[in-house]
Amino acid sequence: MKYRYTKYTGDELDDLDLEDLVAKLSDLLLASGFGSPYGMDEEERTMQALHDAILEALFNGGVLPEETIERLLGDPADADQGDARSKLEELIQQIIERMAEEGYITMPPDLDAARAERQRRGTGTGPGDSGDDAQAPVKFEVTDKALDFLGYRALRDLLGSLGKSSFGRHDTREQATGVETTGAPKPYEFGDTLNLDAGATLLCAAQREARAEQEARAEQERTLSNGAGAPARHPGAAAAPGAPAWPQAPQVPQPTPRRINVTHEDLMVVQGEYQSSCATVLMLDCSHSMILYGEDRFTPAKRVALALAQLIKTQYPGDALKVVLFHDSAEEIPLAELGRVRVGPYYTNTREGLRLARRLLERQRKDMRQIIMITDGKPSALTQPDGRIYKNAFGLDPFIVAETCAEVAACRKSGIMINTFMLARDYDLVSFVRRIAEICKGKAYFTTPYTLGQYVLMDYMDKKTKTIH
Repeated sequence: MKYRYTKYTGDELDDLDLEDLVAKLSDLLLASGFGSPYGMDEEERTMQALHDAILEALFNGGVLPEETIERLLGDPADADQGDARSKLEELIQQIIERMAEEGYITMPPDLDAARAERQRRGTGTGPGDSGDDAQAPVKFEVTDKALDFLGYRALRDLLGSLGKSSFGRHDTREQATGVETTGAPKPYEFGDTLNLDAGATLLCAAQREARAEQEARAEQERTLSNGAGAPARHPGAAAAPGAPAWPQAPQVPQPTPRRINVTHEDLMVVQGEYQSSCATVLMLDCSHSMILYGEDRFTPAKRVALALAQLIKTQYPGDALKVVLFHDSAEEIPLAELGRVRVGPYYTNTREGLRLARRLLERQRKDMRQIIMITDGKPSALTQPDGRIYKNAFGLDPFIVAETCAEVAACRKSGIMINTFMLARDYDLVSFVRRIAEICKGKAYFTTPYTLGQYVLMDYMDKKTKTIH
């Protein structure tokens, strides 16, 4: 039997880094409605949008080597380019299927196969099987795995730009008996965590017993020197009767086990840097202005929030993070739903967002409690006691500003720090944020969607100069 071997050229997907491709598609997967700023009900996560985004990433994103693209498309001088286009469409379809298999997206049901099955059974077409299915855009869903991965990649990129690879927990100047050994051991005092240093404790006990033995030997020598002890035999005196005449071999002393008695004063505990815990509420402005004026500001804010959640989960497990969206009103959302939210109604109810954040933080028993507020507009709405929402988008309304500043003062009274990150430099917004900083002694940052992540992470991790009493 003869065998014929052909050259293995490999598959185009072998050269594809799927994780790199998913990172390139983050703007689509975290879409906030920027593509349709005036049609907020229109979804952007359609299969056609995914197809176009993958096509853009293949040719301009650098996810495939140029050799692979040239082999796929062939020579442009060839007469027939239809085969190249069909290969490209097949490759994109394979990429989408692989993304679904890896759990990054959830594919829609196969409507064509279901319609063909119904026709085969002779059931005909239903109300939704006519032209509606063909005209309605087929959509996909982003999975939790994809959102978690995008948060990890955002965190890695941000930390890489900061020039650091890893961070510990919030360090302070205080010393305490913590878990990590970062300082010299200290004698145990009442109230310390009983985190014993076994080596230092045994060494302390051995040194104490050695000092006691040395003091006893010195006391015995003083007693003998005073003549109170038994007389010593003269070196030249004769041996006792019956003693052997030949010289005796020196006797090697046998080692005896030494028992060290540990007392209370010997206890040594590990001393480490006191590492404080922090409870944070991330307030995201999702008013309509976050996607207007030719710039998408909400998607970078979501990306920063995902990176911050990933940072806390991996490096600060003792911290707590909550997310509050504020628009006409305010609401808390789970972290798992952060990547799927879109911009909300039009106005900015900052006071309601601060009030909800303060209630969430008052339930946390942490050393530090803070609010990170990301906004691009001045407060323009207020929830009245009867539940109605008072709105005024023209300038700084004195009533809205006064009520919002009163809530800022309540946060300061509760020991909550407010750090504000401004994505715009409107005069009214700047004056309002400066007033907040003066009241709560917080910080105000002028930033852009491109530098927002660096500012937020540096502010969160820069706790080394904060002293906790």
